[in-house]
This record gives sequence, C-alpha cells and structure tokens, in this order.
Amino acid sequence: MWLRRSKTRARVHNAPAPKFACSSFKDVHTLLLDDEPAGGGSPGSSLESPTKPSICHRSRSVKTLIRTLSQPAPPEEIRIPGAEQTVVVYFTSLRIVRRTFEDCKAVRSILRDFRVSIDERDLSMDSGFMDELRSILGQSPEKNSKLTLPRVFIGGRYVGGVEEVRRLHESGELKKHVEGLPASEPGTCGACGGYRFILCDECSGSHKYYSEKGGFRSCTLCNENGLVRCPSCSCAPL
Repeated sequence: MWLRRSKTRARVHNAPAPKFACSSFKDVHTLLLDDEPAGGGSPGSSLESPTKPSICHRSRSVKTLIRTLSQPAPPEEIRIPGAEQTVVVYFTSLRIVRRTFEDCKAVRSILRDFRVSIDERDLSMDSGFMDELRSILGQSPEKNSKLTLPRVFIGGRYVGGVEEVRRLHESGELKKHVEGLPASEPGTCGACGGYRFILCDECSGSHKYYSEKGGFRSCTLCNENGLVRCPSCSCAPL
C-alpha cells in the first residue's frame, strides 16, 4: 500500500527591502528630520516647543553672515594737519571742462555764504596744489588716477566733493560742520583782488632771475607762473 504524500506549501518569505544607503542622500534625510516637530508631536506643537532652525532660516543666517564679511572696512579719516580752524577748498578756475568749473563755482558759493575762513587753493594757478592734494588723498601720480574737483576739507577733516557738500547743505548738517570756525573778513582783499596770488617781488613774475656768477636761474620763491600766495588773505602752504 502506497503512502500518500502530503502536499506541502512552500512558504515564500518576503525579505525586507534593503535600505537605500547612498551617501549623497544622507544630508537630505537629516535635513528632513530637522523640519519635523521635536518629540514626535503634532505639527502644531512645534510652535510651543523649541526646535532646530529650519533650512530656510539657516540659509538666511548664512547669507547674512557672508554679506557682513564681504562688506569692506570703513576707510580711514583723511585730515590736513594744521587746518583745524579753516575750510580748505581745492578747485580750478579754468573753464576747459564746464561741469568741473560749475561744480567748483557752486561749492565756493555755498561755503562763502557761511562767512567763515576759507583757504581756496586753485590748481590752475599753482600746479603744486595738485601734488599736495594727491599726497593728502594717498593717490600716486604714476597711476594717472583721475582726480575730480572740487575737494573740501572742513576743520582739517576731509568732507568730499560737490555731491557731498550739496547733500550736507540741503540736510542742514553743513552748518553744524562749520560752527566754531573763525569768521572771514568782509570785502575783497586789496592786495590780490581776491585771486589769492600776487607777483613775486624777487623775479617780478618772470620766474627767473640773473646773477653774475650763474647767469639766469629759476626763481625758487615762486611757482611756475611767477606767483606767490597773497600774504594778506591766504594761509601758508603745507
């Protein structure tokens, strides 16, 4: 008699799917967990319990930090030693560039309305003022950097050009800057007629003088135009 075999059912065990462990998604998984409420609570409970900052919040914080670090440091204050009691204006009286001439004229007109002591240094009358201004501003003449005019110093401290002076004047701050400075004498200087320069007495304005030993030589007391600063209305050069 044959034994009857019992049919056995093969059991198929579904193995758990392997976890996707790609290293490139590790940070994404962590970031998604940061957005869930702490302690597994409901989304509304995240307002009551402190949680880690969200992705957007951290992104904004990083951008703010980068923006702060990328900002340049404030420039050093530029000053003229010995000019604490006056206003110094570097300008030009030439009309070659109309806009520059008009800017210089406007700044001088604004400053003269305050009736304070002003030392006007005309670069067209003495080229030495150009080298002097470049040295103060820290500009090298070899680089041929563009030097715009006018340039204003109040109480020895650098203020800026025409735009800065106009902005300070419109806001009323310019009056505060010139307060305490000595008042200017009314009227026009009788020695130079307001030009701030007179002819050199040594060479009579020729910028050359004659000596029996060396013949003709350049005068060392005046500039290239045979002029010296008016002793009555101009401050001594730096």
